[in-house]
Amino acid sequence: MKVLELRSGYGFDALTMGDRPEPSPGPRDVVVKMQAASLNHRDLQVVRGDYPQQKLPLIPVSDGAGEIVKIGSEVSRFVVGDRVCPCYVPDWISGPPTPEAIQRRLGGSVDGVLAEYVCAPEHGVVNIPSHLSAIEGATLPIAGVTAWHALFVQGNLQPGETVVVQGTGGVSMFAMQLTLARGGRVIATSASDEKLRRLRALGQVDVVNRTTSDWSVEVLRLTDGRGADHVIDVVGGGNLSRSIAATKLGGIVSVVGYLDSPRGEIDIPLVLRRMVSLHGLSVGSRSSFEGLAEAFEHNRLYPVVDRVFRFSEVREAMAYLSLGKHVGKVVVAFDGG
Repeated sequence: MKVLELRSGYGFDALTMGDRPEPSPGPRDVVVKMQAASLNHRDLQVVRGDYPQQKLPLIPVSDGAGEIVKIGSEVSRFVVGDRVCPCYVPDWISGPPTPEAIQRRLGGSVDGVLAEYVCAPEHGVVNIPSHLSAIEGATLPIAGVTAWHALFVQGNLQPGETVVVQGTGGVSMFAMQLTLARGGRVIATSASDEKLRRLRALGQVDVVNRTTSDWSVEVLRLTDGRGADHVIDVVGGGNLSRSIAATKLGGIVSVVGYLDSPRGEIDIPLVLRRMVSLHGLSVGSRSSFEGLAEAFEHNRLYPVVDRVFRFSEVREAMAYLSLGKHVGKVVVAFDGG
């Protein structure tokens, strides 16, 4: 089978097309013919050599979707022909994370999905919502599950509550869609007026340009001084203190990324005064993925896909993602995807 891998070095130009044996399933494994993969900023870190727990050679990229073409003799959860996504953390089934459950992560500590075929344990695979294409389904495993886990597993989001999302990347777009589907209110921040215009077109969303004012002050104004119930912080750095300032008394800040800087700035007295809970999370369990898929099925939601590249254009897709101009997910379609 064809694979795209890092063999002896890092960087976009180090991605090399190669051949590996087509996998055969163990008794409780499934083999998925991959049809699409979606990119996350983590994938850029991996390819650049900035991500821990990786060794070469490595097939990068964690998120993908395809069709099961082979199953092991003891597989009971799936049949040949099922359309599925491998889970980013295949051994985290439900409940709180444990060191053992999160040890394996696709496209980092183990091979990812930039291959014609991927072998996965049946416990680490989830069905794609029936109304989604493989291109759309491939966007779910990290960004979608992270948003679901933050809002509903850790956040217990209720109708009428206000959620602040930052920027227009995958996690923020999923959080926006899920909040609106739940009957909540969304306030979106961005440094780009063009992106804010596109956000308005996607739904009933209040928008704030975070370069023209202190966006936390504007959030307080929009909520009559109360603050948001939940802020999804994907920026880190100095933005984290603004996230705390924008959150209501007893509210939640979910820290899910650090696009600006991995060094966050926290006003501890402000945290204490507002009694804010800071939740750090990295994706979620298979149970969270199943909850996300059910919500998308029930509400007939469609992921926001910014642009689709071909498999031969993975380097170009990563370069495009690194520019930060996207709204939603950047996807790579395999032949037949």
